[in-house]
Amino acid sequence: MKILHLTLKKKWFDMILSCEKKEEYRELKPYWDSRLLFRKYDIIRFRNGYSKNAPTFDIEFKGVKLDNAKPEWSDNAKGMFYVIRLGKILN
Repeated sequence: MKILHLTLKKKWFDMILSCEKKEEYRELKPYWDSRLLFRKYDIIRFRNGYSKNAPTFDIEFKGVKLDNAKPEWSDNAKGMFYVIRLGKILN
């Protein structure tokens, strides 16, 4: 099983966990190119911060597309982003 590990701030972590936010965004940069382009994942493991005991949960990975970020889910970020589509919460 291929797992994409992503760390989030509490605001976004809570919004995804409550099913309010249906997609996650990452900038178009070489680091994310290498992690997202031409790769398939089964699940995403979200982590709230970098603490050793930070809360985590797994969610279905539904794919990646290039698109604009929704302002309410991205602190009004502008431009194109990798849009990571989220499925159902697994745990």
